Amino acid sequence: MRIALIGPAHPYKGGGARHTTELAHRLAAAGHDVIIESWRAQYPRRLYPGQQTVDEPDGEPYPRTHRRLAWYRPDGWLAAGRRLRSADLVVFALLTPLQVPPYLAVMAGLGRRPGRPRTAVICHNVLPHERRPGDVALTKALLKHADTVITHSAAQAAQARELAPGATVLTVRIPPHLPATDHQNHRAERSSVPAPARCRLLFFGIVRPYKGLDVLLRALAGAPAHVTLTVAGEFWGGTGATEKLIADLSLPDRVTLRPGYLPATAIPALFAAADALVMPYREATASQNALLAFAHGVPVITTTAGALAEAVRDGVDGLTCAPDDAEDLLRALIQISDPDTARRLRAGVRAWDPEPCWAAYLEPLLAAADRGPGR
Repeated sequence: MRIALIGPAHPYKGGGARHTTELAHRLAAAGHDVIIESWRAQYPRRLYPGQQTVDEPDGEPYPRTHRRLAWYRPDGWLAAGRRLRSADLVVFALLTPLQVPPYLAVMAGLGRRPGRPRTAVICHNVLPHERRPGDVALTKALLKHADTVITHSAAQAAQARELAPGATVLTVRIPPHLPATDHQNHRAERSSVPAPARCRLLFFGIVRPYKGLDVLLRALAGAPAHVTLTVAGEFWGGTGATEKLIADLSLPDRVTLRPGYLPATAIPALFAAADALVMPYREATASQNALLAFAHGVPVITTTAGALAEAVRDGVDGLTCAPDDAEDLLRALIQISDPDTARRLRAGVRAWDPEPCWAAYLEPLLAAADRGPGR
């Protein structure tokens, strides 16, 4: 089958780029003819103030990746659609409504003749956690034009059906697509390390309001004094508000900020110095960070927002709590602060086997190409 994936790939960073790249590798390994149509310029800088690209890839780049799309070249969007008219399936990776105008133009370029390529939209987020005017209208337009919509949780599927009642919406759990690190060796090393005198928490990834770092800091202020926190990742809008909250809560001696994007090579040491990853999100769709922690032998404290807690076995390899609830999160922090509890949870961690997860993921995606002619 001839398949084109349209979305971010290296040198763009983050889970979306890793997912697109890993999906291409998996489809090619299954015998399909796969290309990635990616971006040479994805967004105007004013709309994404963080670091967009990296020099070193987080994993093996896909060799047939073409970086021909640019946000400022609509003619290139249509040209991409015309180039892909011979494909059997064109898959669009939706991470933000900012991508919708180019995606609709590519769909228009595919033509409207009978037998044109089937189209599928993979919704990493159906709608953004922090919305702008026009986000709902743009997403509606894209989902209504797609032949198949892939979502990663039941809640996201319901949202997609509400926006596009006539769409074919499928739900499948997102499989592991982790940065390439030597986590097997680190798991072995951790198994022989005794519990430290301190309980070292880690918040990892881009810091945005919906991720609830402020909730975690308020909970930390009530936790035992030997519980500390490292915050590692890019800060959306700078560190000023977080630094003020840390000072107001009298936490400077217990919180370490490591602002900026961390390459894959820095991840093993970061998790080796952590006793638990904390994901205090107010809302979420899904996240790879729990699986990343498990790959390094680290238990997880997470809220039950979205599908975050699906990977965590409460009381076995992690602890769960209510979203946007500092008191309930404090309960979990007090539990993990006990060395016996920390040791037991760490012993319960197991890494996920990606193979069955990816097999289950590819099946409905490939079936999308077998549902007859495109719209």
